[in-house]
Amino acid sequence: MTNIIIQPKNWKAAKGYANGILNNNGYLFIGGQIGWNSQQIFETQTFVGQMEQTLINIITILEEAGGKINNLVRFTWYIKDKQEYINNQKEIGIAYQKIMGQHFPAMAMVVVKDLIEEEAVLEIEATAVIND
Repeated sequence: MTNIIIQPKNWKAAKGYANGILNNNGYLFIGGQIGWNSQQIFETQTFVGQMEQTLINIITILEEAGGKINNLVRFTWYIKDKQEYINNQKEIGIAYQKIMGQHFPAMAMVVVKDLIEEEAVLEIEATAVIND
């Protein structure tokens, strides 16, 4: 089995991990993405803003591997503040649909004590199946 590391063009190099791994069966495993931009700079501190950037990062990796949004089959969300998520559900839904449309992969959400990057308020990992 051959695995291909997926690193979007013009992105700052990942720190000790791969942004994506594509195997020859078309499975794309997208490592936990956070709300920083391609140069690893946080442009916002808000949950909704970071969620939007995180989803954009996931889509960028997916497209770099030759996939489309409908190839996403799973998300796992790690959030630091359950109440912030609950309080912003309407805005989260609007932002989600702006990026993902009506595509809703299988999802899990886990509340965590902290994330490695201090400014991150959430992290999302994803799986896609890309078949020609």
